[in-house]
Amino acid sequence: MAISDIPEYAHLSHRDIEELGAELDAIRADIEADRGARDARYIRNTIRLHRSLELAGRALIFGSTKRSMWWAGASTLGVAKIIENMEIGHNVMHGQWDWMNDPEVHSTNWEWDNTGPSAHWKHTHNYIHHKYTNVLGMDDDVGYGLLRVTRDQRWRPFYLGNLFYNTLLAMFFEYGVAAQHLELGRKRKTEADRLALKRDLADVGAKVGRQIGKDYVVYPAAVGLATRSPRGVGKAMTANLLANIIRNVWTNAVIFCGHFPDGAEKFTKKDMDNESRGQWYLRQMLGSANFRSGPVLGFMSGNLSYQIEHHLFPDLPSNRLAEISVRVRALCDKYDLPYTTGSLPVQYAKSWRTIAKLSLPNKYLSATSDDAPETASERRFDHLGADDERLYRGVDARTGRRRGLRSAIAAVREGASGRLAA
Repeated sequence: MAISDIPEYAHLSHRDIEELGAELDAIRADIEADRGARDARYIRNTIRLHRSLELAGRALIFGSTKRSMWWAGASTLGVAKIIENMEIGHNVMHGQWDWMNDPEVHSTNWEWDNTGPSAHWKHTHNYIHHKYTNVLGMDDDVGYGLLRVTRDQRWRPFYLGNLFYNTLLAMFFEYGVAAQHLELGRKRKTEADRLALKRDLADVGAKVGRQIGKDYVVYPAAVGLATRSPRGVGKAMTANLLANIIRNVWTNAVIFCGHFPDGAEKFTKKDMDNESRGQWYLRQMLGSANFRSGPVLGFMSGNLSYQIEHHLFPDLPSNRLAEISVRVRALCDKYDLPYTTGSLPVQYAKSWRTIAKLSLPNKYLSATSDDAPETASERRFDHLGADDERLYRGVDARTGRRRGLRSAIAAVREGASGRLAA
């Protein structure tokens, strides 16, 4: 039931982990030293593309009384919102471009096209999620307080609605983002806590009001005035609604592919005790997942197709994650660690499969609570035995290859305890 001893689970010694951390620090240093004009040009061109697409989408919606124009306008605006949300807003607020000292793309200034206030999101995401990634009881992104995504969450009848809840969450994901920081299910025991909640509710209410006013009041009214068509007002409203849903569903898919497919591990608070830099790196590598992408899919995902690399280096420019991934994958090979990836449809399907099956009590599930696709712990290797376990630690004297977690997982899956692959 979740990993309570990361070094033991990873089949790495503390020295191994610190050496891994040093190699990852070297990757960071290389990228930081190489940041420059091409990176600045990339983010500025991305902002220009977003603004051009938004302008084009909103212009097309002025003709939305025609079905073809309605679809073209809503789709174009939806793509613009995806780019702003994923490749600009998310990454700018991570501080990926702060080194430019450009107020327009600085993490302290960007307010994104989303109902969640940027200041709230930076706390729940940048600080809580990225520091305590997949640590049960500390990272609210493990199920978002709504979904059961690991067997470590005690089953309640409420979870029978897992699939329904995630369908709603996908369609209206921006409102889930807005609500997450509020922690509405948490009891406020002190007056200070209650006052803080009141302030946060006011901030969310103001941001939601601005977003609704922009998309569903001011802009549709402008379309109605320009076209002198009451029908145009309704068409503009529904086109904006579809654009937001396109952005929300895509965001949900990208985020879930990075956190809930098979192999994205969960951890206990015990793992946080005296956690070193190397152990933090290792937890990010084990707790995240990628999906395969080319330049276009990578761009449209905010380069979160490289979620492992993003979690290792959340404040490095997103356009550098593809090249970083080559070096990270080589380190996974060197230390015999899994590098969890797959196609986007497969990774997303695995996430939905987890959500579906965990809507049921554990007694109806077949895998053990220590060796299931979505929940694993160091106890998954207990049946290998002490002699077999020694085969999966350190470097093979005959071949010079390191044997560790990836080999041990393969042995368990193949039911071939103690038999090494050629």
